[in-house]
Amino acid sequence: MPIRMPTLQKKIESIINSEEIIPPSPLRSMLAAAAAIYGTAQKIRANCYRHNLLSTQELPCSVISVGNITVGGTGKTPMTIYLASELKQEGLRVAVISRGYKGDAERAGGLVSDGKHLLMNSEQAGDEPFLIASRLRDVPVVVGKNRYEAGRTAIDKFKPDVIVLDDAFQHLKLKRDIDLVLLDCARPFGNTHLLPRGGLREPAAALARASACILTRSQDVTSDAASANTAAIKSIVSRIPVFRSCHEPYFYAVKSRSQTLSKTSDDFLSPHQMDDLKQQKVYGFSGIARNADFRRTVEKAGFKTAGFKEFSDHHPYSRGDLEEIVQTAQAAGANCLITTEKDHARMAHQQALGMDLIVAGVRIMFSGDGPDFMSFIRSRLSP
Repeated sequence: MPIRMPTLQKKIESIINSEEIIPPSPLRSMLAAAAAIYGTAQKIRANCYRHNLLSTQELPCSVISVGNITVGGTGKTPMTIYLASELKQEGLRVAVISRGYKGDAERAGGLVSDGKHLLMNSEQAGDEPFLIASRLRDVPVVVGKNRYEAGRTAIDKFKPDVIVLDDAFQHLKLKRDIDLVLLDCARPFGNTHLLPRGGLREPAAALARASACILTRSQDVTSDAASANTAAIKSIVSRIPVFRSCHEPYFYAVKSRSQTLSKTSDDFLSPHQMDDLKQQKVYGFSGIARNADFRRTVEKAGFKTAGFKEFSDHHPYSRGDLEEIVQTAQAAGANCLITTEKDHARMAHQQALGMDLIVAGVRIMFSGDGPDFMSFIRSRLSP
């Protein structure tokens, strides 16, 4: 009997995400063979750019790339927001460029924000660029699969001193001044296997192209484990600095009486408001790269959960999806819903749910490494 596609997808995802030794199987062998071919192709491509067999394009301003070598979940979007905000505070004109993955404007490109007004919704821009533009109201955000053309648009319209590229470590066609690579502090190289056998986009040796590495979610591991992973990175590429950052959650509420889901909020819930909400039951749902991490965040924050629904990464929410979520939540005895800020961005075109919604976002905190990190950025941007 043939395997149904959702079942096959779940089997593949379990192999990709597993850190344990998996018993041999035809599917694992097939994925390993595909990973070997994929890895060879990635090495050939990188070597072609390194030896100028494939040409790069250069923009007439400083360019910083924020990227990773694993699939999703390292915090590129909050890091892009953090970095753009810090550069803006230092008096620099900043623009953000993103591919606009799965947005209507991905291929043709366009302005998500002019630094004053949101000009696209999440369907047009893609959830991540829309979220970036919503949080950085004074920074222009441009989308486009062709990052060079998107950069030219930003330069022509806004004359930035610095362009921050969201998720661009593998976009070798565009020259950059600083390449920041984010690695999860708990498992910096995933299960160490390349796609589609594991979660690596490139071999770990690709870190040789990086200007610096940032271990994210360092609050979730012991100091010894963080030091061990720093040493592992240094064993691959010793010349670059390795910084540690934390993910700090914040929460805001969208009331059931709201007419639309489109508006994000800077009015974060206070400790007192959080205490009141924790007396109620919440029903969680998310469609991100690492749904289990969001579930742990909800539980760690102290919410009482009545259930949880997982979707695939970048899931486009239909009205039917949301109605089913509300019905399931009410049947489970939940008083309100809770989801991620990225998921909220993907629901922006929908009408209000008729049920209170708590939205969880993440911001980057550098703690002791913050001054050193920005000092590093300034030194690399100096002429």
